[in-house]
Amino acid sequence: MKPRAWSNPPNPFAPTALEYLEEDHPRAQVHVWDDSTKGILATNDSPDVGFNFSVNPYRGCMHACAYCYARPGHEYLGFGAGTDFETQIVVKRRAPELLREAFWKPSWKGELVVFSGVTDCYQPLEASLLLTRGCLEVCAEFRNPVGIVTKSPIIERDIDVLQQLARDASLSVAISLPFHDQDLARAIEPGVATPRRRLQIIERLAAASIRVGVSIAPISPGLDEGVSRVLAEAASAGAHFAGYVLLRLPGSVRPVFEERLREALPLRAEKVLHRIQETRGGKMYDSTWGLRQRGEGQYADAIAALFAAQARKVGLQPRWPDDTRPDTFRRPERPGDQLPLL
Repeated sequence: MKPRAWSNPPNPFAPTALEYLEEDHPRAQVHVWDDSTKGILATNDSPDVGFNFSVNPYRGCMHACAYCYARPGHEYLGFGAGTDFETQIVVKRRAPELLREAFWKPSWKGELVVFSGVTDCYQPLEASLLLTRGCLEVCAEFRNPVGIVTKSPIIERDIDVLQQLARDASLSVAISLPFHDQDLARAIEPGVATPRRRLQIIERLAAASIRVGVSIAPISPGLDEGVSRVLAEAASAGAHFAGYVLLRLPGSVRPVFEERLREALPLRAEKVLHRIQETRGGKMYDSTWGLRQRGEGQYADAIAALFAAQARKVGLQPRWPDDTRPDTFRRPERPGDQLPLL
């Protein structure tokens, strides 16, 4: 990905804002920050999300997807939701150690843990830092069920750990692939592997007997012409299931997405923005539970119906599998542990 000029929407939590003249924009360089957090398991109670616990070894994401709903979270750290989200990456170097500590607590019962909620756990830094792999090794050690969502080929490096999790606990992997057209994908997700390469990830994981699916997240109204081809080619590559989320533009995500859209696709921008409003009751976003993931209105209903029909047509289960086995969880023996009496 080429360095981009600096571009952040105003941070509502910052007392001042920095504005550059167009000719003075600095080039964006990646900077890594250490996070000294003492906990690694994030929780949520949203009825729209199919899991309660997630692990985020990183905050921010070098994939630079314009639509990423996690962008506003960077503002709480004192950064911007635009270029900062893509270049100011916060790293939790103790993530595997913290996860092991969490699993040793008597309150932990072996619930599903998803990687990740607000970042891609296999973004480029993972190639050298191995934090996600370390966390997955802990999950394998404790036989804890795992779900993974990623766009990155780096996951292929960890097939050995994934196979162990699939054998001893339960594992589902969803490869995020919102666009079929390579040029469209590059415009909206500039730091991500091509659609063809992501289909190859599905093929390689399936060949390794790992249950893998495709996540069309998000479906962007007005840019959704490739959904049926993504589903068909994912099925041919060996995917078992498929899911989707409608484009969400909360807070500072909207100006980031709109700026990228107008810059990369100026002739389609107005149509796309109008289509988004059609699925959100005339607004650009609606945070109402039950609607924020799927939208409302005839266009949103058509997207849902077409997705389900196309998924079934090519043999994909049109939802994330719900068959985790929390009873697999086991705490390994430690030196000095008392042996059971019976």
